[in-house]
Amino acid sequence: MIDWKQYITVDPTICHGQACISGTRILVSAVLDNLAAGEAVDGVLESYPSLSREAIQASIAYAAELSRERVLAMPG
Repeated sequence: MIDWKQYITVDPTICHGQACISGTRILVSAVLDNLAAGEAVDGVLESYPSLSREAIQASIAYAAELSRERVLAMPG
């Protein structure tokens, strides 16, 4: 599994402290939103030329780790 910490930073002085791809102002949430909307990895790379496949995979790994940390209430 990819070590997302090599690709993602959280810095309060960049993008209001939201998780970004290191060395960019591309929000992890923007990458994930594109993937969730059905955009292919190649399409995301085309939209954000400074991204790498590894950075996209790191974004997914980051989201997976976050999902293990908190339980969301599901409407019933």
